[in-house]
Amino acid sequence: MTRPTGKRLFVLDTNVLMHDPTALFRFHEHDILLPMMVLEELDRAKKGQSELARNVRQVSRFLDDLMANVSHDGIEHGLVLPGLGDIGQPPGGRLFFQTQPLTNPVPEILPGHTPDNDILGVAMALQQRHAVTLVSKDINLRIKAAILGIHAEDYYNDQTLDDVSLLYSGVWQAPEDFWSTHSQDLDAWHEEGRTFYRISGPQVSSWYCNQCIVLPDDPLGYLVRRREGQSVVLERIKDYSLERQTVWGITARNLEQNIALNLLLDPEMDFVSLLGAAGTGKTLLTLAAGLAQILDEKRYQQIIMTRVTVPVGEDIGFLPGTEEEKMTPWMGALMDNLEVLSSNEQGGSWGRAATQELLSSRIKIHALNFMRGRTFLNKFLIVDEAQNLTAKQMKTLITRAGPGTKVVCLGNIAQIDTPYLTETSSGLTYVVDRFKHWAFAGHITLHRGERSRLAEFASDNL
Repeated sequence: MTRPTGKRLFVLDTNVLMHDPTALFRFHEHDILLPMMVLEELDRAKKGQSELARNVRQVSRFLDDLMANVSHDGIEHGLVLPGLGDIGQPPGGRLFFQTQPLTNPVPEILPGHTPDNDILGVAMALQQRHAVTLVSKDINLRIKAAILGIHAEDYYNDQTLDDVSLLYSGVWQAPEDFWSTHSQDLDAWHEEGRTFYRISGPQVSSWYCNQCIVLPDDPLGYLVRRREGQSVVLERIKDYSLERQTVWGITARNLEQNIALNLLLDPEMDFVSLLGAAGTGKTLLTLAAGLAQILDEKRYQQIIMTRVTVPVGEDIGFLPGTEEEKMTPWMGALMDNLEVLSSNEQGGSWGRAATQELLSSRIKIHALNFMRGRTFLNKFLIVDEAQNLTAKQMKTLITRAGPGTKVVCLGNIAQIDTPYLTETSSGLTYVVDRFKHWAFAGHITLHRGERSRLAEFASDNL
């Protein structure tokens, strides 16, 4: 390997490329090196239909393109990496491979010749001539690297935010002195039973479309509908906490649930995301709003529900039956909430059974594995447990939406079960942050649990 010794050299672990195939091009002007063990692990993981296998095959295609028409001397001097981003961006650094055995012995404190220990040995040998940083998603490997004196870092490029506390919540609470600076140019009018206000002032520049603004002495809230120069137009939200404003027998129990129902029932909202812990009502509110728009307003044809099948405990093995029957054990939340919605209907046990049969006929369950290439027309698409999806999987799902389709993403980023995904790199965090600027998308984070006093106490104290 022939390169300047002053620049920092990044040694990539296999899991970085498995997680993000484009990681090869995301180190800007810096050089990267792939140990031979990384190529071996990529070769072992290339078979199959999983997301990881597809990512590995994409990495292999990238490497094949980079090595096209390159001689052995060219490989020794490093492959020039193109830069990602805007047109005209300067090329990145160089990609090096381990082209010769490195004689630095692995310390005896590392037992066995595992792939991780082999990668650590390569990094230690390179440290004698270069400033090396080992990049890995594996926490244990980074810990071992730190013990051996190797500088190691996580792969940060896939993170949407530096801190999850910066994630857009969908609500802005006005301070008590709000009206002293925002009441000079206030207009109000009514259109088709809806109340609008035009307001300007220093705070309005930071508001997003469809964000809920809670003003002093008015706990109901307003939605930002559009921006007009230096002012914005607010619409007073409907109060679904009233008995006469129920949605399939469901009423909002707090401000956040009320905002969620306003977003879910708004025909102008093409995309809605709901974040919240267990018991905040995400699934129940979404199903009630979906059924109301399908059976009462005839706005959509049916509900399509999907989720990633990541088990919490031990896997129960293969399941018999059709696609929908195989997905049924994963849809316990759907079945529980359907019981609540059907119990609100009158007519005794026969009436409830007929109602539940009707609801089930309008709800289709699909596996995430078979979504690629599909197009949904006039559907109410619900993506449950969306925190377990990567940004790439989320893009694949949302781009399935055809004309007249609404997509609703539900999840709790504090309960991520997918390996190497964190609160800041989850696909749900990604779409919340990317859609907050769009005029046809809405988001709300639900904080207050409404299940029972037992569930609330357990959530706070266990």
